[in-house]
Formats: sequence, C-alpha cells, structure tokens
Amino acid sequence: RMIGIGEAAPGWQGSIEAKAAFTFPVRCPKLACRAMTLRILRLGMPRHPREGTRIGAVRRPPRGVRKEAYAAQDWFDIWYPELSPSAELVSRAQIAESEKAWRAFVRAFRAEMKEPAPKRTLDLLAALSHDANFSIGCYCEKESRCHRSVLRELFAERGANLA
Repeated sequence: RMIGIGEAAPGWQGSIEAKAAFTFPVRCPKLACRAMTLRILRLGMPRHPREGTRIGAVRRPPRGVRKEAYAAQDWFDIWYPELSPSAELVSRAQIAESEKAWRAFVRAFRAEMKEPAPKRTLDLLAALSHDANFSIGCYCEKESRCHRSVLRELFAERGANLA
C-alpha cells in the first residue's frame, strides 16, 4: 500500500513536525494521473488513440491475413482464444436467432468463464484495467449478439475500469 501525503509510515512514533519530513508521495503515474481503461471493441476497426494493447478474444485468427500483419491491419496485438467461447458454443451463438437461444448461449459461456483459468484471466485483466490501457475484441458486427457483451458484463462485475 502506498502511503499518502501527510500520512506517516506505519508504526511512526515521532512528533508531528518530524512526521511531515518522513511522509511518502501518493502513487501517481507521470502523465498527470489520467484514468486507464479497458475497451471492448470489434476487431479490424481503427484503433483509438489511447487504446493500448489489443487482445483478440477469438477462437481463430482472421482468415487470409499473415500473422505479421495482425497488428498492422488493426486485428489484434495478442491472440488470446482462452477468452472466447469453445468451438461448440461459437456454433450455437451463430445460429441463435431467438432470445431464448441467445440466453442459453450466454449461460453456457458464463459457465465456461467460471473455469479456473478463464476466471483468473478475467480477474487479472479487471485489476490491470486500473493501471493500463488495453482492449479486448472479437469480429462480430453487433456486440449485443456477441460474446463481447458477456465479457463486458463479466469485467463490470469484477470492478474493471471500462471505457
């Protein structure tokens, strides 16, 4: 824990005047304490100026694009399929036309994200969203019918700093 201005180090026994001489600065990044954020977005779209590292939460990389061109073409900097639905769930989501079918997909995807590895990843990224700019995305055109919407909810539930 960082100690704020005017706050003495734990266990300090000195005078008030001496306390002032031994206080520590408040933790603050060089760039004037600007807020850091996690953006949820559609891959392949132009980057936001302060977007940071772009993570591709997709089952498969883009077709016909060389690995070296993923970042240059605004797809992603890091491919991380562990935050995408399983292949079976991707198929279910693509054919989910009714609200009932979509809700079933959401329940199943949330269950997958409760597994230990994805759960820890979500916790880690939610915590990092307070200290770094980065983004997570998928190819789907409509976020409302994409696992991105579920990821947004999962990050919000963990207290992530969302853009």
